[in-house]
Amino acid sequence: MRIPCPFCGSRDAQEFSYLGDAKQRRPAPDAPQAMFDYVYLRDNPAGLHREYWHHVFGCRSWLIVSRDTVTHQISKVEYAATREAAP
Repeated sequence: MRIPCPFCGSRDAQEFSYLGDAKQRRPAPDAPQAMFDYVYLRDNPAGLHREYWHHVFGCRSWLIVSRDTVTHQISKVEYAATREAAP
């Protein structure tokens, strides 16, 4: 799979580190059940999904990648610092 980095161009996915669902919000530390759910209970959706990726072996940018989890087709890549993670 190739990921089109907005700064470095199209790169192999091995240059990146997958960091999870871009819609998840870290809960307050005083809510232990919510924190447990945040850490351990994740959906495994089929279809379009927004994910955090870190360009570890490139520009080191955090990106939000909109990707179809069935076909791995990437429809959009955004710089995470300029875009809110909500859909």
